[in-house]
Amino acid sequence: MSYATETEAGILTLSNDTIQQMLQKLKKLEDVRIEIQTYAGSKDTHRISRVLEVIMAGALSLGASDVHLEPEEDAVRMRYRLDGVLIEAATFDAATYALISSRLKLLSGLKLNIKNAAQDGRFSIVVNEKEIEIRASVLPGAYAETIVMRILDPSTIALPMEALGFDKYLMDIFNREIAKPNGMILNTGPTGSGKTTTLYAFLRQVANPGIKVVTIEDPIEYHLPGLVQTQVSKDYTFASGLRSTLRQDPDVIMVGEIRDAEVASTAVHASLTGHLVFSTLHTNDAAGTFPRLIDMGVNGDILGAAVTVAMAQRLVRRLCPVCRVPTPLSPEDKKLIEPLLRNIPHADELPANRETMWTPKGCEKCGGLGYKGRIAVVEVILMDKEIEECVRHTSSERDIWKAAAHQKIRRMGQDGVVKVLQGVTSLEELGRVVDLRDEVMLESIGN
Repeated sequence: MSYATETEAGILTLSNDTIQQMLQKLKKLEDVRIEIQTYAGSKDTHRISRVLEVIMAGALSLGASDVHLEPEEDAVRMRYRLDGVLIEAATFDAATYALISSRLKLLSGLKLNIKNAAQDGRFSIVVNEKEIEIRASVLPGAYAETIVMRILDPSTIALPMEALGFDKYLMDIFNREIAKPNGMILNTGPTGSGKTTTLYAFLRQVANPGIKVVTIEDPIEYHLPGLVQTQVSKDYTFASGLRSTLRQDPDVIMVGEIRDAEVASTAVHASLTGHLVFSTLHTNDAAGTFPRLIDMGVNGDILGAAVTVAMAQRLVRRLCPVCRVPTPLSPEDKKLIEPLLRNIPHADELPANRETMWTPKGCEKCGGLGYKGRIAVVEVILMDKEIEECVRHTSSERDIWKAAAHQKIRRMGQDGVVKVLQGVTSLEELGRVVDLRDEVMLESIGN
């Protein structure tokens, strides 16, 4: 890149002046598109470096989590993933892209001569004395190699609990549960639902000089001070890492993901032997945590003693507070959300006006997208006598939700509808990530 120092390790140290100029200049997608077109079509001998500079500065300015470079028959499309949604930012001609891909492979420590196999690499950008890691994935495509760059910006990953969007009653629950000396807190959801960010927030909250916290991650996404963080590899798996960690005299353990029976069994054992364990699972909702563990071979009779919290989450985009537009609920909208509002727990947190929602518009502040940032919508099941008895005798998610009804904790759809009425997100956005007509959910809240 221009004004950058490149080393064999793939480190780019951009000058603060240069990156600040770019960050101030690239405020919306159209700015990125114009700058790329200008440099790509110029006769400047450093044009490829400057195109890459625009790509990365644009991604940082707009808050992209990933950059996708996708060759097609006639052109190469570049898309940013902004708040979880892919949005086209620019296109290149094939000749320009060939130079861009070669430069990116060099920066990432990848082999230029290999074009028919997948490769993974990394490089870093230092911006305002903050190192931002870029992880590059290259796949052979039909027309040329396709490249995805994951941007690991510490400021977007290492968030305090207060920034995650939990309502007060949930904050009280989480603060109480993570203060316990032992147990297991499991966060479920699909890839990209913010599970790791939430667990990092929990770890930040519990870490102190008087305890030892060890993590087993794949990969380490952010370095937290005061923790021992380890990363899985071919010879250091979640299972072997967890067994070894138990010999390190830990108080708190974070396992990036429970993927198989061995990890599940060892994590449960850790919880039962006086450790506080955080981990994630892939299930659709919080109740699915228990049958999933049973499917992995965990005895249902001991789940009540091991698991303290099962939670599930999704991420929805936040409406831009500057340009969001109040909109009356249509009859169809009311029909959709009324079942979720019926008998909703903690109704006092809802706004008095339940006839209005908010919709996106787009302005300079949000880059014309109408949304800026994301927030979690959450559901939680706490282990108690009723849940313990239920999971001992059945793995039916319906029965588990019925057993949890007395806890008066909102389902994910209800949590989302509250945020819709509060103007935090839109009903359309909530419907993108949560099925508001899900029969099991509606049945569990008494509809």
